[in-house]
Amino acid sequence: MTWAAPLLGIIAAAIAIPALVILYFLKLRRRTVEVSSTLLWKKSIQDMQANAPFQKLRRNILLLLQLLVLAAALLALAQPRMAGDVGGGQRLVLMIDRSASMSATDDPDGRTRLERAKELALERIDGMAEPDVFTQQLTASRADEAMVVAFDSAGEILSPFTADKARLRDIIRSIEPSETATSIDEAFKLAQAQRPRRILLDDRGGTAEQAESVEVEGLVGGPPLSFHLFSDGRVPDLESVILREDAPQAAGDGFEYHTIGEPDAVNIGIVGLRAERDYENPAELSIFVSVQSTDIRPRTIDVELIVDGEGTASVRTLTLPAAEADAQAGGQSGGQGAGIQTPGSGGLVFTLDRPQGLIASVVLRTGDDPAADTLAVDNTGWLVVPPAERISVAVVTRGNFFISEAIAGLPLARLDRLTPSEYDSAIASGSAETYDVVVLDGHIPAGGLPPGRFLLMNAVPEPPFGVLETGTSGTTGILDWSRTHPALRELTLDGLLIARSKQVEVPDESSAIVLAQSAAGPAILELGDADRRALLVTFDVGESNWPFNVSFVVFLASSIDYLGGASGTPGAGGASQQLRPGEVLSARLPQGAAGVELVPPPSAGGESGAQDLSPAGDGSIAFGPVRNTGIFQVRWQGQAGPQDVEDGPRAVRFFAANLLDAEESMTRPAQALPLGSRQVSASSGRATAVRDYWPWLILAALAIMMLEWWIFNRKVYV
Repeated sequence: MTWAAPLLGIIAAAIAIPALVILYFLKLRRRTVEVSSTLLWKKSIQDMQANAPFQKLRRNILLLLQLLVLAAALLALAQPRMAGDVGGGQRLVLMIDRSASMSATDDPDGRTRLERAKELALERIDGMAEPDVFTQQLTASRADEAMVVAFDSAGEILSPFTADKARLRDIIRSIEPSETATSIDEAFKLAQAQRPRRILLDDRGGTAEQAESVEVEGLVGGPPLSFHLFSDGRVPDLESVILREDAPQAAGDGFEYHTIGEPDAVNIGIVGLRAERDYENPAELSIFVSVQSTDIRPRTIDVELIVDGEGTASVRTLTLPAAEADAQAGGQSGGQGAGIQTPGSGGLVFTLDRPQGLIASVVLRTGDDPAADTLAVDNTGWLVVPPAERISVAVVTRGNFFISEAIAGLPLARLDRLTPSEYDSAIASGSAETYDVVVLDGHIPAGGLPPGRFLLMNAVPEPPFGVLETGTSGTTGILDWSRTHPALRELTLDGLLIARSKQVEVPDESSAIVLAQSAAGPAILELGDADRRALLVTFDVGESNWPFNVSFVVFLASSIDYLGGASGTPGAGGASQQLRPGEVLSARLPQGAAGVELVPPPSAGGESGAQDLSPAGDGSIAFGPVRNTGIFQVRWQGQAGPQDVEDGPRAVRFFAANLLDAEESMTRPAQALPLGSRQVSASSGRATAVRDYWPWLILAALAIMMLEWWIFNRKVYV
């Protein structure tokens, strides 16, 4: 039992109770009056008001009832409550996971994990201390404040710190699920940014000891935060959560993990899906499907392939092995402790003879028992497969053996090797426009780049592409690169050494995108304007060890496929039309496209209805990040490219969004979280809600007051 306003109750009791008792101590002092008739006696006794103190206090039921009424009112004023937390003034950060795995329905009541997480968060809101205004002014006691942060692949502050419980409840109830993977890094940084600003004072006029003391105090960074994570623990980047530890000038942060989900939750989901055309026979299409299961029993399921939504094209049976315990899984990705199951996995391949483009959907048929498969979002995957058309490429070089031989092995419709002078002549005659992609090795045409798609090797174009060549650097290596860009996500650049490269400066106002960074500056960039698009490699591959690594061939193939698809002749995989929830949908439409709109899939509850888009000057569009899986359509009025379809007067381009995340499909909740600063175990119980008793005391006081009024009117005294 705790009291929200004990001081206020004590002060009121010290005034009201003695005042009531004193009224009963007062007595009537009568004076002797002689009357000639008893008719005057009535008038004589009318003065019944007490006018003398200290009569003997007798037993009086009215006094007892009035004391009970007063006691109930005073106790209500002190606001008694039953709560788990006694102290006030806490700053709570409620972090609610709304990622795809939180849509699992393993709750015994059939609710989703997100609904359960919101219920626990609401209980924590109910448990917040609420000191009254009077007590807050006289003591250091303050009301608890809470911030609500929702996260999936990104974080979002839904409410800053506030003590308004009604507002916090409404915000928590409004949280909607998404179908993205999980990342806590951004959400944690957003919460940390709400601390008071750190002020560093330099006391130049004082002693060194004084200056050091001021500096330490300035780095305290406000009161501690109490983090409450409502999640199933399937979070791969927990090492980014570094809490503030106790220090002489500041208390450390708290962290409580409210685990959501049943420990034996079973899920079967698609974790890999891709399409590939045969190099020798592009009409032969293979669709690869990877599936995992968390069931401790072997499972046999049906995998159905549907083409263009026209019904079942093929059904295959897949047997998945039982999930196995892995005692060495503790402390690894997502915080899996010993006893968490390593999923059983398997896969199969569908083969089609289909030179035309298609939209394929793969559906897992796992049975009618919901407990046998608790997550539905990973049971369906989609692929947008472009037509089996090959790309026409020209390699403009003075004899670079590595580039010519690597590209010669790619399945291209046409490959021409040109000298710089031959290519300049082709530009003048207009024949250069027949190439989908041009690889320029150390050469920029005299008039600049013509309209088209280019892979620039050791050749920096002049403005207006927004990059400037500033010199030459010595030996260097790659520090980091984009692992999500279509040209780089299938390879690694670790160990790449460059003897000499061009130094390139990218101004802040430039639209150039740095894809790979070396110690000397940008190494690989993406450039573009209204008529041109290019990938730029700032060094001569002949002066590096890259040609002796398989990643060089993979880069050339991925770059040509990426550029060729953007120009209207997609590569065999259609990678530019595949994305994951949480990513931005981007594309480049044909010139003159108007009335552009994006139509999300019917399942995208938060993204329902067409969205109008405005293309940039070069025809590029961007939407997102998308939050749901399914087929997205970009529709416009104007010319359709080879990878587009015509729907009456409009052209349509399709994009497929799939979860394809093994960690997200691993629905068994983690029992411990390895944060960057400490190990946190799952919370052992439910949040304790504060129960206020003052309303009942008010009702009791009213009931006793009515009894006292009835007795007084009956003039019953003891």
